[in-house]
Amino acid sequence: MAGIVLHHYDTSPFSEKVRVMLGVKGLEWRSVIQPVVMPKPELVPLTGGYRRIPVMQIGADVYCDTQAILAELDARHPEPATARGGDWAVNLWADRLWFQASVAVVFAQIGDAVPREFIEDREKLSGRPFDIAGMRAAAPHMRAQWRAYAAWVEDGLSGVDFLGGTKVSLGDIAAYMNVWWLGAAAPAAAETLLAGLDRVQDWRARIAAIGHGRRTEMSGAEALRAAADASPAPVPDSDPDDPSGLKPGEAVTVQADDYGRDPVTGRLAALTRERIVIAREGEGLGLVHVHFPRAGYALARA
Repeated sequence: MAGIVLHHYDTSPFSEKVRVMLGVKGLEWRSVIQPVVMPKPELVPLTGGYRRIPVMQIGADVYCDTQAILAELDARHPEPATARGGDWAVNLWADRLWFQASVAVVFAQIGDAVPREFIEDREKLSGRPFDIAGMRAAAPHMRAQWRAYAAWVEDGLSGVDFLGGTKVSLGDIAAYMNVWWLGAAAPAAAETLLAGLDRVQDWRARIAAIGHGRRTEMSGAEALRAAADASPAPVPDSDPDDPSGLKPGEAVTVQADDYGRDPVTGRLAALTRERIVIAREGEGLGLVHVHFPRAGYALARA
């Protein structure tokens, strides 16, 4: 089996989700540090245009969005299992509602120190102004929302070490991302908003102690060579009842439905209830399969 390569950067909150999952599974992985802002010349050839971080690569299979990455890690390394019950719904809530509150709280505090190139890059990514003044105006409401979300975690930890009970679940990993990022980027805000949430504080320490597995560094050029030297794994059977009516072999375009809507075009290799797989060739890599979640992504004929 080809090794796990994670394209990320250390301050990325969504990358922290994957790093924690790698720690929970006790896995070895290669770390490719990608730029925080565009251009990303050693990432975009793999994805066909998708630029968000993180991206996971296993040979010539490329996984975009943490939803697809975490699901693939759980499938390939089922012990210990992490996804149980409503964990995927918790993951989507943490990625969208809670994360938007985190963004407002963080940048309301650190906005004056944010480089201009970061602001311009995120405006291109989101398609709207990166409005720090607006975030500051929204911060009182968003701080209240952030603490309310953290209080749900506090209640969920009554009598247990983790939201999953005695063991870490995907729900823990998803929720932890927001606590980790606020603590790293705006520690004074984190201290204020977590005041009195003692179970969350202890839970945060327990998850941090898990670590990130066994990491070694790798260059982007090496990762591109690894893709060129490999072939994609067999794809799963497609869902004949998918409401799109699209079938494997059709030319399609896929893009996120929230932000970072850079379209990726290729041939549909598989379409399941959980996954979109696009086959692409070019840029010196040969055949690459790019994987996206079904939820949260728009798929259409090219």
